[in-house]
Amino acid sequence: MNRKIARFLVEKRPETPCLVVDLDVVAQNYQTLHRLLPWAHIYYAVKANPAPEILSLLVGLGSNFDTSSIYEVEECLKVGAKAETISFSNTIKKQRDIAAAFDRGVRLFAFDSLAELEKLSQAAPGSHVYCRLKMTNEGADWPLSEKFGCDIEMARDLMIKARDMGLDPYGVAFHVGSQQRDVSKWDVAIGKTAMLFSALNEVGIELKMLNLGGGFPAHYRNEAPPLEDYAETIHKALRRTFGNKLPDVMVEPGRMMCGDAGVIQAEVVLISTKSYGDTRRWVYLDIGKFGGLVETMGEAIRYRMRTPHDGKATGPVVLAGPTCDGEDILYDKADYQLPLDLAVGDKVEFLSAGAYTQTYCSVGFNGFPPLKAYFI
Repeated sequence: MNRKIARFLVEKRPETPCLVVDLDVVAQNYQTLHRLLPWAHIYYAVKANPAPEILSLLVGLGSNFDTSSIYEVEECLKVGAKAETISFSNTIKKQRDIAAAFDRGVRLFAFDSLAELEKLSQAAPGSHVYCRLKMTNEGADWPLSEKFGCDIEMARDLMIKARDMGLDPYGVAFHVGSQQRDVSKWDVAIGKTAMLFSALNEVGIELKMLNLGGGFPAHYRNEAPPLEDYAETIHKALRRTFGNKLPDVMVEPGRMMCGDAGVIQAEVVLISTKSYGDTRRWVYLDIGKFGGLVETMGEAIRYRMRTPHDGKATGPVVLAGPTCDGEDILYDKADYQLPLDLAVGDKVEFLSAGAYTQTYCSVGFNGFPPLKAYFI
């Protein structure tokens, strides 16, 4: 438990549920990644946590920004980010949003289909464009494999079309899946992209950029390797594939940048059983899937938890949220054990909850207000 956040919770006693983010941790994470990957351009994945406080901090540290909508583009510009530091990386964009970003000075856009490329040629003429490759996401706790990307053969043809349409076929991107705990996946993906570099070089297109995507982990219940292992694997793969002539390398960290910086405090609303012989308690909290813990879908992201009775005897529990929706169950099969002394009214904390929580929550399902956040 972060001491700074723990002190804030004791002194301020905020109403639950709430998220508290330590901005010093965000800064430390940025600096650590910059130290481990000094040759890479860091593009913070704004969707992980788009709070102005985080964006302003990262502007001051020299970060670039990976945006998924015109709204995120505008939020970055509001806090002082320069348009040339922004990548519009969503491969699914309205043409008017492409035009709006282009009008604001953005010149770096992602695509993975001919239809998207046609929109870019009309709304962002002459821009740098990069094609996202489809990757399998085995080893990732939060896979992204089916919705985004195209295969290498299609990517080759699309990059040639981009050149013919007056765009700059700038580079290629991939994403190995969010919270990827298998460092070897970057090795495989980098080798795959080299094939596209070579194929395009044969037709006179020299790609200048390689976007390694995100996937760097935060610290949840399922352990991940240290960040140093990721950096070493990536560096070796790049050198083995490209030698001393590295392309411009982009990385898009989101979860690792702000996940460990945040803690969600919640309150126990009810503890019950479903039958007289039931050995598992149902623990209902004042936060659930619709209140910001969407990534517990499929019990994919398994948060570490803290209670005021840690260290005492425990028993199995099902964890659920407060809404009148049968899907609002956080953990049923993940074998969570919580102290037997846990009582209604106790405060519990979800650790490493600074990413993909506050902005994932509903704006008023069952009348519950959005998750309140504090940045300290």
